[in-house]
Amino acid sequence: MERKMRDYEKLPVYQKAQELFDLVEVIAEALKEDDMKESLAAQMISNAALIQAKIAGAEGGGLYSLRMQNAVLIKLAAQDMFNAVSFASMVNINEEDYVQLMREKVDEFRLEFIDWIRGFDKSYDIPDNWAIRFDTSTPEQEKLEELMFDEERFFEDFEDEEEGFNEDGFEGDDDEEDDDEDKLK
Repeated sequence: MERKMRDYEKLPVYQKAQELFDLVEVIAEALKEDDMKESLAAQMISNAALIQAKIAGAEGGGLYSLRMQNAVLIKLAAQDMFNAVSFASMVNINEEDYVQLMREKVDEFRLEFIDWIRGFDKSYDIPDNWAIRFDTSTPEQEKLEELMFDEERFFEDFEDEEEGFNEDGFEGDDDEEDDDEDKLK
C-alpha cells in the first residue's frame, strides 16, 4: 500500500534533498569497511536526514525566524555532507571519486533551496529575544517589533480549529442536540 505524500514532500527543495539522501546512501555503502569509514558514512547519512527533517520543520511553522533557523541548519548540514565526501577523497579512503557528483547534487539542491527560502514571508515574525534578526538596542526598534507581530494572524489558526465545537467541547451543531432532545419529549 502506497502512502500519501505530505505537502512538504512535493516541494522541489525536498525532492532535491531526497536525491541527496539517495546519493549519500550509495556513498555510505561504499565506505562501510572500517571504523573511520563508517563514522564518515554515519555523519553523511545523519546530515542528509537532517536536511529533510528541517525542511519539514520549516514548512510546519510560519514564523520567518523559525523557518530561517531551519534554513541555516540545512545549509550547515549540506556543507558538512560535502566536506565529509571531500575528506574521504583527500585521504583516499574510497575507491570511487564521489566528490564531483556530490558537488553537482549539492549545487542543484542549493539552487532549489534559494528559491524556497525567498518564498518565506518576512513580515510574519516576532522578536526571538536573541537579537539575531532584530536589533533591540533602540526604543524605535522595540516599537517596530511590537508592530510587526500580528497577534490576530498568529492566533487565527487556533480559532479555526475551535470552530465547529459546541459548548461541551464536542464537534457538532448545538441546534441538532436541541432537536434530538425535543424528539425525546
